[in-house]
Amino acid sequence: MDFIYEGGSKLSDVLFFGLSYEQVIEKYKKTVGAVCVMRLQNWADAEDCFQNTFFKLFRSAPDFNDEDHLKAWLIRVAINECNKYIRKNRHHIQIEKVNSDSVDFPQDSVDMSWALMRLDEKYREVLYLHYCEDYEVKEIAEILKKSPNTVKTILRRGREKLKNLYGGEDV
Repeated sequence: MDFIYEGGSKLSDVLFFGLSYEQVIEKYKKTVGAVCVMRLQNWADAEDCFQNTFFKLFRSAPDFNDEDHLKAWLIRVAINECNKYIRKNRHHIQIEKVNSDSVDFPQDSVDMSWALMRLDEKYREVLYLHYCEDYEVKEIAEILKKSPNTVKTILRRGREKLKNLYGGEDV
């Protein structure tokens, strides 16, 4: 079944810097998915926000300056979708409250994304964007609509919290 875009063309024909809509999803699914999971800490809810993010891309098809702009837009929309979901559904389950026997967590303690799940939301976002997505402070500030100094402070405090949680020397 082919999906038809509002403009009358097939969904696969919609291009973003030479990428079809499906290729954009394939390229950025890990980033958007991780942002949603980090924010909501609930798989089912994260899936909903993930789908809403890409649906918004499909519906609005905004003009982007470059691929970095597209990626930042997807992250910002994913965060907004998660925030909207949290406001609407205040009953989401925190990962710490889930019985660890019922969920397959990766055993690799070096995996930064799983270490971040134990931190408060404000530290999770900034540290994830910095370490997992390789964004610089200025870029994170733009995405999260915070000042660069605030981002630097959150990074410093987040590193300290990770160090305290995991007893490491360097984070």
